[in-house]
Amino acid sequence: MALHVSLVSADAEVWTGEASLVVAKTVEGEIGFMTGHEPVLAILAEGQVRITQTDGSKVLANAQDGFLSMEGDALTIVAGNAALIA
Repeated sequence: MALHVSLVSADAEVWTGEASLVVAKTVEGEIGFMTGHEPVLAILAEGQVRITQTDGSKVLANAQDGFLSMEGDALTIVAGNAALIA
């Protein structure tokens, strides 16, 4: 089973797909998400979002000014500014 992840900025969808692990920075510190995680609503802090896809490959993005929401096996990260790191 995989997490369904959506990372969006104010003006565009940055990345969407399935992942086995997502680590993001909130105002209270870093938090990791896997399938079966309890529901969470948190304020996003400026920092990296690290996504490990189901095939083991990594996706890195910078994000700031927003929030994240975990419900069921769906993680949504909404940032005022977000961009993939090449």
